[in-house]
Amino acid sequence: MNSKIFIGAAVAGLAVIIVVVGISGSSLIDDISDVGLLSPPVTTEIKPLQIELEDIEILQVTEKAAFLEIKFKVTNPNQRSVILKLIKYELFVDDKRVHVATIGERSGGGLVGGSNYFTILSEVSIILSDEIDIRNSGDTPELWNALMSDTVDWRIKGEAFSNLSSMTSGGENQLFFEFTK
Repeated sequence: MNSKIFIGAAVAGLAVIIVVVGISGSSLIDDISDVGLLSPPVTTEIKPLQIELEDIEILQVTEKAAFLEIKFKVTNPNQRSVILKLIKYELFVDDKRVHVATIGERSGGGLVGGSNYFTILSEVSIILSDEIDIRNSGDTPELWNALMSDTVDWRIKGEAFSNLSSMTSGGENQLFFEFTK
């Protein structure tokens, strides 16, 4: 058989693929539309993740340090998966910031490398926890007494960064939160 026939068929197939992608635009690979490949795009609204303070627990208090654990419950109310890149939070006692931390990792651009992010499946909740060490500087005896007696009034303030589970659609979403306990 003639090899020109095979080459011609391959070129024609490639041309068909290019035309289909050109006609459908980004709806072909869009993960937020509710339609198939060649249907007109109907975009649904992406709802923000829901973040709740699940618990903050004092694990141990010594004269030199206090060890805590904080837990956040993250719920995805969408029909599609969402990537939670980072939760950044500050821990306050009586309007005095005592700790700043992050859970996850936000890429700084450049090449795609290893990452520490969380895929939140559709209509599912996960619990993310973080261990906290607070060192006793000696400047705040009232804080240390409250920690030892477990009578601390906490305020947690933060933000979360997420995007859709596709690199091809949707931008980064930012969610602010604040809790007291």
